[in-house]
Amino acid sequence: MAVAQRSWRRAEHNPSTEVEVSIVMPCLNEAETLAICIRKAQQAIEKDGLAAEIIVADNGSTDGSLAVARELGVRVVDVPRKGYGSALIGGIEAARGELVIMGDADDSYDFLAIAPLVAKLREGYDLVMGNRFTGGIKAGAMVWSHRWVGNPVLTFISRVFFHTPVGDMHCGLRGFRKDAYNKLHLRATGMEFASEMVIKASMRHMKIAEIPVTLSPDGRSRPPHLRTWRDGWRHLRFMLLFSPRWLFLYPGLSLFTVGLLVGAVLETGRKYIGPVSFDIHTLLLAGFGTLALSPLRRRRGARAARA
Repeated sequence: MAVAQRSWRRAEHNPSTEVEVSIVMPCLNEAETLAICIRKAQQAIEKDGLAAEIIVADNGSTDGSLAVARELGVRVVDVPRKGYGSALIGGIEAARGELVIMGDADDSYDFLAIAPLVAKLREGYDLVMGNRFTGGIKAGAMVWSHRWVGNPVLTFISRVFFHTPVGDMHCGLRGFRKDAYNKLHLRATGMEFASEMVIKASMRHMKIAEIPVTLSPDGRSRPPHLRTWRDGWRHLRFMLLFSPRWLFLYPGLSLFTVGLLVGAVLETGRKYIGPVSFDIHTLLLAGFGTLALSPLRRRRGARAARA
């Protein structure tokens, strides 16, 4: 252990030393739990004999998080632009390792258990995702709406839209190869960064693996940064904008088909279903429905996907 610890310290503080693994933790006022996460990561580095560095990507903390990180001797990267994605982009860009492990600094993920992530990346996978639903979610670690509605629904949509081969789209503990990450050109500054990574990796047919991870209740006394409805909508909007077929083509085809059928039925005159009559106004709406596949709308959808 002493030899591994000296190896870690040389890799951490000597830029000329080759670093294989960079552990990146986004941080915004995580003084309560940051030290625990750093110490666990350091123990994992020593236990597994990794040539590694730990990077805290600070997003403007005012609670003493910077002092905690520096006291424990890890690299601190200041990221002025606000947002979860911005913090991670800043930290990943500063990483010197060819393999990157990212995880939240709230002690909800166990950095002692990063060895399987590193092993899969060494096997040649480009992205290795944690899966909390197969690894276990401890009591109080995830609110019911996220566990039974939000995560499953968004993961299902991603599998339908983009054929993503994962069962937990938004796990915060994951690993990837730095060269693969550079090919993705990720831009999302908020929580949708997690979706963008998996979606773009799937669209590029990168090698993606998944391992079980355990989610524990975070150790903070304050509420989490995640906002259920705001961030859920941002994830959904992002997926729709990246899939013009589901945003424009398929809804347009449905409206066109319904409009065509209704128009054909009403062409011969007013029709009744019980006491309800359908006449010229219904025919007008059906006509509008057949216009849903105009070339202008298709071009707009293509431009939205490229933006």
